[in-house]
Amino acid sequence: MNKSIVFQSLNKIAIALTALTAIVFATTNSASAASVTTLLQDNFNQENNSAGTFNYNYFANFNVINGSVDLIGNNYFDFLPGNGLYVDLDGTTFQAGTLQSKTTFNFQAGDTVNLSFQLAGNQRNGVIDPVTVSLGSLFSETFSLPQSQGFTTYTRSFPVASATSATLNFKETGADNIGLLLDNVTLTKSVSEPGSIMGILGLGAFGVTSLCKRKQQAAVKA
Repeated sequence: MNKSIVFQSLNKIAIALTALTAIVFATTNSASAASVTTLLQDNFNQENNSAGTFNYNYFANFNVINGSVDLIGNNYFDFLPGNGLYVDLDGTTFQAGTLQSKTTFNFQAGDTVNLSFQLAGNQRNGVIDPVTVSLGSLFSETFSLPQSQGFTTYTRSFPVASATSATLNFKETGADNIGLLLDNVTLTKSVSEPGSIMGILGLGAFGVTSLCKRKQQAAVKA
C-alpha cells in the first residue's frame, strides 16, 4: 500500500481519537472548571460586640423586616452552648421575625446556587415553629423542627434557568417569643468557565498538529 495513503489514514484516526479524548476530558472535568463566588457568609458571632440581646436589628448582613428576633448565645440565654451567638427567629414582641439579606443577589442563566445554614429546635417547649427559607423565585422550603433538635446543617443546591435577582429570607411564623434557632449561613454561586474547556480543546489540536508533523518528517526520511 502507498505510504502516503497509510499516513493519511493514521492521521485521520489520530485526529478522531484526540478530539474524542478532549471532549470526554472536558465533559468529565466540567465541574472543576467552575468559578465559585461567596455571596454571603455569616455566623453572627461578631454582632453586638459578641454579646446577646433581645429584639436585635443591627445585623451586618440582614435586616429584620417583620416582627422581631433575638440575638442569643455566649452565655446569654444560651440553650446550645459552644455555638457562639445565634438567632432566635421569634423575638420578644409576640410577633415572629423575618430576616432578609441586605444585599439583593444577581444570578445569570447557567449559574448554580449553593445555600447552607443551620437550624435548631426552640429548646424550650413542644410547639412546632415552622420557618420558611427562600431565595426569590429560585428556592423556597419550610422547615419544622422538634423542640430538642440541635443545630442541623441543611444544604441546598439548584440551577438558575434565567437571569434573576433575589434576597435571602428566613421567615418564622410564630407568636410566642420562642422560635427556631438559626446559625452559620453561607450562600455561594458557581459559574462555568468556557475558556477552560476551550483551552483543553486547543491542547488537543496542538497535539494533532505535532503528530502530523512527526509523521511527515518520518516519511521524508524513509
